[in-house]
Amino acid sequence: MHDQIVLTLPDDISARVRQIAHLTDQSVETVLLDHLRTLPMPLVPSDIQSELAALPLLSDDALWTLARESLPEDIQYRAHRLMDKNAYGELTDAENCELEQLVQRSDRLMLRKTEAYAILRTRKYCTPCAQDALDVYEEELDAVTI
Repeated sequence: MHDQIVLTLPDDISARVRQIAHLTDQSVETVLLDHLRTLPMPLVPSDIQSELAALPLLSDDALWTLARESLPEDIQYRAHRLMDKNAYGELTDAENCELEQLVQRSDRLMLRKTEAYAILRTRKYCTPCAQDALDVYEEELDAVTI
């Protein structure tokens, strides 16, 4: 199966691709396809991809709410307790499963927050720099990392 996609490349990228194609005696299309084949598969499951794809449809206020969201304190507390038990090798199988679910939940939250901030930046809002947002996220997530 083939899907034709028309793509406009910036001049610098076009020149690099054409140069590589010339030097390797390949077509521009082959060079691009070979490069695209080396890209990793998305690490985000399709259900999360769908959720993230819907975020641009949200209002600015809804995006700000998502961007500022954090894990509830009771969840953070539970995660701390499970991590403490894990540090001493005292987690049961059920608790290990629960901790893994908390990690997944926190990862989803991080992805939503990151995407919400990215969309807000495209809408010309001033958002925290990536490092500031990462620092806050890591503080919140300290409890939920295996």
